[in-house]
Amino acid sequence: MPCPRPAFILLLLAFLSQSWVEAQRNGSKSKGEDATPAPDPEELARIAELRALPNVIFIIADDLAWDDLSPFGHESIMTPNLQRLADGGMRFDRAFLTTSSCSPTRASLITGRFPHQTDAEQLHWPVPKNQVTFVEKLREKGYWTGAAGKWHLGEALRERFDKVIEADESGFQLPSGEAAKSGEFSEKIEGEAQSGCTDWVPLLKERAPDRPFFLWLAALDPHRPYHDGILKDGARPEEVRLPPYHPDTPAVRADYQNYYDEITRLDRYIGLVLDELEAAKLSESTAIFFLSDNGRPFPRDKTTLYDSGIRTPLIIKWPEKIAPGTVCERLVSTVDLAKTVLSLAKIEKPGITFEGIDLSPLFTAPEKPLREYVFAEKNWHDYEDRARAVRNERYKYIRNDYPDLPLTPPADVVRSATYVELLRLLEKNELSEAQQVHFLVPRPAEELYDLRLDPHELNNLAADPRFEPVIVAMRAALADWETKTEDVMPTERTPDEFDRLTGLPTPARIRPRPSKAEMAEARAAKNSEAGKDPKEATNPSASPQP
Repeated sequence: MPCPRPAFILLLLAFLSQSWVEAQRNGSKSKGEDATPAPDPEELARIAELRALPNVIFIIADDLAWDDLSPFGHESIMTPNLQRLADGGMRFDRAFLTTSSCSPTRASLITGRFPHQTDAEQLHWPVPKNQVTFVEKLREKGYWTGAAGKWHLGEALRERFDKVIEADESGFQLPSGEAAKSGEFSEKIEGEAQSGCTDWVPLLKERAPDRPFFLWLAALDPHRPYHDGILKDGARPEEVRLPPYHPDTPAVRADYQNYYDEITRLDRYIGLVLDELEAAKLSESTAIFFLSDNGRPFPRDKTTLYDSGIRTPLIIKWPEKIAPGTVCERLVSTVDLAKTVLSLAKIEKPGITFEGIDLSPLFTAPEKPLREYVFAEKNWHDYEDRARAVRNERYKYIRNDYPDLPLTPPADVVRSATYVELLRLLEKNELSEAQQVHFLVPRPAEELYDLRLDPHELNNLAADPRFEPVIVAMRAALADWETKTEDVMPTERTPDEFDRLTGLPTPARIRPRPSKAEMAEARAAKNSEAGKDPKEATNPSASPQP
């Protein structure tokens, strides 16, 4: 049975003091050698506190829907290791992202801020150097910090980690220039390396042995592109579970099969991490956080503010505080995770930049009241769009700021077999009403859904007078959040980088993508040349409302 922390600290202090005494004895016997200096009690206490802190691991899936794994009820996708993680920890049934977009989610996670506060709210915008992250706070405390797999945070944050092993971005990023025009990925990696997970265990083995560690383990699975036959015994067509807004055709089921297989492969690598922790006798002293960065990479899922886009399969396992197999149904947000980790590391005053709520009280009291609402945002991701959402335990309100634009999914999804099928059936006028929403223009400016009765969010109640009190309250909550977090409308729209029907690049696509500051500077120069006020474009996606 593990030794309680206070007792452990006392034992460690006694051991260190005894070591000093032994050193004194040995030193006194060595002719001509100075005796070892007496240990500083404050330093001994600091070392003891450091060694008593938990290790922390983040495991981040890439494009995984919250309910596409066995702990959250999927009956056919094989995820025994995620089940093992949930059985040994806490499953969060109402956990939500701050956005449904790859790099903005990561920027939000690591800074503990909402995407629009990070200056990295658009896809591929790097996190600026001036942003504070919880990782450097852990390093200042004495943690060894490492990252392996998908990076997607920009260059400035690399120095926050002691070690970074980055997966090849050709697995999720089209090449630049002429090579991108075909819309085909030019992958430089093959086989298991395409998972983005092969360096996870090697990084774990490189940790500093005398310090607690933090690991940021980010997969490429189950992000597109997909490859047939990655598993010997993969998913079968009849096992696929389709939402009503996707057509049931062999091509769509085959697309889902490949997605399912990558989830199973991801699960295997999670198992390898769990096995290594057990072999190193670190399981009891390590807090593991598992989540996904956004919903599945299919139409009306990833990048949207529906639950299929922003709900995430959060699991936290920490044997010291969390009872095995517990479930929390409170509304939690991924903006909470930074503060939670800092609390685990006993960093009491991390600074004012961190939003969210420390979730650690829920570890021992999962029914504890936490909040009434969670908030999420949609910004540019391959295509222009802007929307905001607020959700409570029953209702969700979405405000579409650009309702003149269709709900186009990411470009790699536009190029997918599922979207091609949607276009084919649209031309034949064979789409159901739920499936036609992918192409609806204009979209409603406001949406309201009763999640208890309508989990797929297909019946918009915004115009129903019976729900006027609900929508008024949620509008007010959203407006208050926007004021507090300084979320304001941009003065200009950002051009699409891909064609909305083919997913092929447009001339607007530049790689590497300029930062927010660089784009603002370019727009200001352009406005100046055109005789406009340069200040109008100094902040392209967060300028004051006119």
